[in-house]
Amino acid sequence: MSKLHFTTKHAKASTVKHEWFVVDATNQTVGRLCSRIAAVLKGKHKPYYTPHVDTGDYVIVINAEKVVFTGDKLKDKLYKHFTGYPGGLKEETAASLLKRRPVAIIERAVKGMLPKNRLGRKMFKKLFVYEGTAHPHGAQKPKELKF
Repeated sequence: MSKLHFTTKHAKASTVKHEWFVVDATNQTVGRLCSRIAAVLKGKHKPYYTPHVDTGDYVIVINAEKVVFTGDKLKDKLYKHFTGYPGGLKEETAASLLKRRPVAIIERAVKGMLPKNRLGRKMFKKLFVYEGTAHPHGAQKPKELKF
């Protein structure tokens, strides 16, 4: 009696085809939107997802200033960064960061959901976030991605 032997097909960097998607962030919750974007950047939506290969696609996010926070996060959530100087811890509420730099909210959330290594940094470079509806990636013919 012969044994059946199945092998898993692994994607190779040379065979992966990267697509372009555009996402409208209007009235989307930040965490839910960014977790779905991170999954597309990783390539988890593809049948040949391989953890050690960049199988993800390019994502363009428009209307970043129209994202929403649930509950009291808009006034309670703090974004922190350290300047490198003594006493240099800077804090900013989500409301003021959304008003000042709405692109940073989506970028920071997605970056935190990607792997913390060379591959994660490569995946993050495929994310493009814009405040308005205009973006310079029309030549790539991005498809609309609905969540």
